[in-house]
Amino acid sequence: MRPRALIAEDESVLREQLKELLRAAWPELEIVATAEDGAQALKALEAHSPDVLFLDIQMPEASGLDVAMRASGKCHVVFVTAYDQHAVAAFEQGAVDYVMKPLSGARIATAVARVKDRMRSAPANLEGLLAALGASPRGYGYLRWINVSRGDEVQLVTTDEVLYFQSDLKYTRVVTRDGEGLIRRSIRDLLEELDPTMFWQVHRSTVVNLNAIAAVTKDLAGHVVLRLKERQEVLHVSQPYAHLFRQM
Repeated sequence: MRPRALIAEDESVLREQLKELLRAAWPELEIVATAEDGAQALKALEAHSPDVLFLDIQMPEASGLDVAMRASGKCHVVFVTAYDQHAVAAFEQGAVDYVMKPLSGARIATAVARVKDRMRSAPANLEGLLAALGASPRGYGYLRWINVSRGDEVQLVTTDEVLYFQSDLKYTRVVTRDGEGLIRRSIRDLLEELDPTMFWQVHRSTVVNLNAIAAVTKDLAGHVVLRLKERQEVLHVSQPYAHLFRQM
């Protein structure tokens, strides 16, 4: 009988990429379903009873951790994620593998080899891992990669590359040294996932990477202004956040 897999990933480009990489690395694997959010993943898990689940941790509707709890002891789980913390715990507590984005053929091939080896035994109970992840405020590490729309393309950008985020009513601009793109994420949501020692909110619509700041000055009205190392524009700091820069 062919092994059966479920893919749960909310980004369509990455979902298709993962399917293609799995087909290349494991031709006999049958991908019985894909899910674009946690709710779909839970339904597909019950409907198809896959042997292995390739699971993004951060998804809308229901988180990957919720899905992993339902899958615990029923199928083998490979976490596919942009968050780098708790990888060691994932291995210690029985997850088959922990694949970091961006995806690569070599890394997926390694994950496939580990899955095949683990499938000789029963799926692990993941309750210990999930309890450990749930004990942290976010349940996962800080965001390391962002899927950014640039024209007709979706590109993976590291948070280290981001100079600042700036939002309007519908989208948030992701500005890097080489250009900018758009994401459908609010500043509020981003702040819950970004490293607070690296990213500070300086305005209700702006979050800046502290490593991108070249100088902190004041304009003629006495308002704090940030000059960037690799961009010509300046960022204005609103009064509620001005105190952050008093010692700089």
